[in-house]
Formats: sequence, C-alpha cells, structure tokens
Amino acid sequence: MSWDPYASLGVSRTATADEIRRAYRSLAKELHPDVRPNDKVAEDKFKRATAAFNLLSDPVTKQRFDRGEIDADGNERMAFNSRPRQQGARQHAGAGAGPGAGAGAGPGADAFDLGDIFSDLFGPGFGGAGRGGYGRMRGRDMRFTLEIDFLDSINGARRRISLAEGRTLDVAIPAGVETGQVLRLKNQGGPGVQGGPAGDALVELNVRPHAFFRREGQDVHMDLNISLTEAVEGAKIQAPTPGGPVTLTIPAGSNTGKTLRLKGKGVAGQGDQFVRLQVVLPENVDDDLKKFVKKWPKRDYTPTRPAG
Repeated sequence: MSWDPYASLGVSRTATADEIRRAYRSLAKELHPDVRPNDKVAEDKFKRATAAFNLLSDPVTKQRFDRGEIDADGNERMAFNSRPRQQGARQHAGAGAGPGAGAGAGPGADAFDLGDIFSDLFGPGFGGAGRGGYGRMRGRDMRFTLEIDFLDSINGARRRISLAEGRTLDVAIPAGVETGQVLRLKNQGGPGVQGGPAGDALVELNVRPHAFFRREGQDVHMDLNISLTEAVEGAKIQAPTPGGPVTLTIPAGSNTGKTLRLKGKGVAGQGDQFVRLQVVLPENVDDDLKKFVKKWPKRDYTPTRPAG
C-alpha cells in the first residue's frame, strides 16, 4: 500500500500551497541531518517529508496524485500502449514533474525552490544541499505498461512511445521477451532535485496473443491445415514461422495429429517450431469424392476411438 504524502507533512488533503511550504520548513528545521546527525530515524523522516514536498508543491503532480493518476512515489497508475489509439493515453502517461522533478521543475506557477527553503533555514551559501547533500535527490522512477505484438516479442523490435508532456521514448524490445517482463530505461524517468540524477522509466511488457502461433518456453507451436490429397500423397508447402514462411515437407500418409519439427525456428532462433497437421476435407464434397470413397477397398480404416 502506498504511503500518504499528506500524512508525512502533517497536513490535510485540503492544505494550501503556503500550508504545505510551512509544514515542510518546520520538519526540515527539525529533522535535517545537519541538525540531527547520526539519527537514522530522523533522516528517514526527512527524506520522506522531502519526497512528499516535491510531490505536493508542484500543482501539476499534486492534482494528478489527488485524482489517483499517480501514486505517492510518482508511479503511473494508468497504463498505455503503442497502438494507434494511444492519443487518449497521452493524458495519463508520465508527467514531466513529480516527486523527482523537484521545486520549480514542473509547469506549476506556485512551485517552490528547495534551495531557497534551505538557505532560509540554514543561512546563505547552504545551496539546498547541506553538508550531507540531502537537498540533492534522485528523480522518481516512472512506470508504464506497453502492449507489443507476439512477433515483436519473438524477434525483437523498436517502438516509440509518447509521454504526456510531449516527450518521446524509443524502446528497444529484445528478442524473446515475455508478458510481465520489465525494461528499465535509465535516466528516462522524472528529473532529479537540485541537480540530482534523473530516475528511470520502467516499462512492463504485455504480449498480445497471435492468431495461430503460441509459445511454450523457447518453442513455438501451431496447427496447420492440409488437404486430403496432401496428406495421402505428401507435398511440399509453405508454412509460416515467426521469421517468415519456409518450405515444409509433408510425408505421404500423414494423418491429423502428426507433428513436424522446424529446427531453430522458435524464440529468437534458439527454440524450435512444432507444426501439428490437421487434415481438412473440402467444404463442399463433390460427387467425384463421394464415388471415390464408395470404391475405397473395404478394409478396416476405422480410427481407434476412446471407449464410452
């Protein structure tokens, strides 16, 4: 469960910008590590109060938090994908300022400068960092969900995603990724505070299912329809693979359920592709086929069926 930045500052959710600033000044004066050195509890409370102030002092991120679009750490609650309907998601994907963006980094007119606060508290020249460097903070990580096609997950791809503030990110999708895998884009998250490093963008992948391919480990499986003639006489046909069509040899006398292996045609060229044959009769059985079946030698061609 996410922590409450309002509680960390000791203010209500209806607190004004001035009340938020005063609350943080009071806590910083009490808890700053330069005031209470070697006090781990006070240091942790100070860091949490600073993160809360960074979130709530910027009107944009404060409103997004209040609406439930981001959590207290600035992580996105709403996912987006790279499909054409992405325009609607632009409203919710990563904001340019947040806990990591720091005072003055976002577009809000009422944003504050931590350097000014620390200079007021500890005197000119403090510079917002202090002897322990606690004004300089790493930006927040930003989390997203990206939907990708099955073939992109097998072969790898590059996709461009757009963020709410108009910034774009180019995402290199490695071959062989799976649903739930998270890609870390270093320094592509929220900007740092007082010259601190930017956070990272964490992109969780969601692989859309394919019309006929399915993945099992490093292998790819599919069912392939063949005609009665191809099954009886054998044939060479074009079979799809994630890397493109290949020629597949159908042995004479093949039956439904026979599985052929295409070596090295699985995930990222490491696994194999398994093709399960399905013998399919024509939709319209003509008189010639009916006559042929009637003349078929009267042998026991009845397939074995489970009892009951």
